[in-house]
Amino acid sequence: MSEPLPAEPLSAGLKQRHLTMLGLGGVIGAGLFVGSGAGIAVAGPGIVVSYLIAGTLAMLVMRMLGEMSSALPASGSFSVHAERALGRWAGFTVGWLYWFLLVVVLAVEATAAAQIANGWVPGVPQWAWVLVFMVVFTVANLAAVRNFGEFEFWFAALKVGAITLFLVLGLLAVFGVLPDTDPVGLTNLTGQGGFLPHGWHGVISGVLTVVFAFGGLEVVTIAAAETDNPARAVGRAVRSAVFRMLFFYVGSMLVIVTVLPWSAQKAGLSPYVTVLDSIGVPSAGSIMNIVVFVAMLSALNANLYGSSRMIFSLSERGEAPRALLKVTGSVPRRAVLASVAFGFVSVLLNLEWPDSVFLYMLNAVGAVLLFVWALIAASQLRLRRRIERESPELLQLRMWGFPWLTWVTLAGLAIVLVLMLTDATARPQLLWSLGATAVVLAVAGVREFSARRDRAQPRGTDRP
Repeated sequence: MSEPLPAEPLSAGLKQRHLTMLGLGGVIGAGLFVGSGAGIAVAGPGIVVSYLIAGTLAMLVMRMLGEMSSALPASGSFSVHAERALGRWAGFTVGWLYWFLLVVVLAVEATAAAQIANGWVPGVPQWAWVLVFMVVFTVANLAAVRNFGEFEFWFAALKVGAITLFLVLGLLAVFGVLPDTDPVGLTNLTGQGGFLPHGWHGVISGVLTVVFAFGGLEVVTIAAAETDNPARAVGRAVRSAVFRMLFFYVGSMLVIVTVLPWSAQKAGLSPYVTVLDSIGVPSAGSIMNIVVFVAMLSALNANLYGSSRMIFSLSERGEAPRALLKVTGSVPRRAVLASVAFGFVSVLLNLEWPDSVFLYMLNAVGAVLLFVWALIAASQLRLRRRIERESPELLQLRMWGFPWLTWVTLAGLAIVLVLMLTDATARPQLLWSLGATAVVLAVAGVREFSARRDRAQPRGTDRP
């Protein structure tokens, strides 16, 4: 197999403020604002512990990824690290799985945002809103990378501002400072069946429900490659993001189950809306609809960016069509179009067969995030020792408690996967994701066999 042609370098159009806000806002999305209600239903106040466990796993993975990305920054991030640490099969597998995950989720976010917009303007059909969003963000990503950075900066700023305001109002309500409110103390944490009304089984079910809400932080390390100083930028972004991520998630869950009894949450309604309504915030539902809408568009924008850079990196390493290496104005426009094209296909599938084909696609990526995290941890185990041996000065950001915490993280991810296998609701996602992973691994194996055969064949001879 011949070596891939070198690509024109990407620009360094992202600033530290872009990366920092991307890190803060990357995981604050619909999974928190809306999906957290399902977690509260199965765990009660114990959802705080569920978020703490899931958030700790995500934080450890991000620390590992930050260590590798600050030492060896690359647009393909963990796909490049996996290739260096474990071999081409690992880089190929994790890169293509992550790309598939992002373009499917991209379609989900576009569809969800369109549903909200259709509720505001019923005269415009849902498919038209999807088309508008996809076109707008495709154009934004085809332009200079700073456009992506600016979009994400302001989207993330709104989300961070909204959740900060919610925390302030919630704390004021807990202490009875707001008008027409009385101090609630710890009554709602200990009443209604206690802190763990469904026992530790509820907490475990909560972990399975909320762990995927932490996906998205990985894009920070992909974006770092397009900054002036990738090593410093990714280190600062990861340091600021991991703890604030836990603060926002765990803090807001604690406020929610303290202000109101966990049983007061209504099915299908954001727990944030329920709390804001209870403390007398006017038009709470409309306000949260706007925040969720922005969160959806933010995720769409970030997923399109991340998927385009991942497939561009795969192309650079000869693991994707070389035509995608074309860079215009420091932007991999063909990679952007390839990613959004699959996004359009996914949206069409969702509109035509929402209960069949699209559901299978969603299940196929349901557990992919956990596989990606596991390969990140495995890569860090090997790459850390190699960097320490060959270039220790590159380790500007170090994983805590290496290698023990890395092994603890791998064990934690394995436990979550086993729990998914034993959970009737989560099991289909895991099995479909295993099937998708097996297909990608098979393709990687065939490519590796072909490459070895080409290397072994004497020059100047024809293949049989």
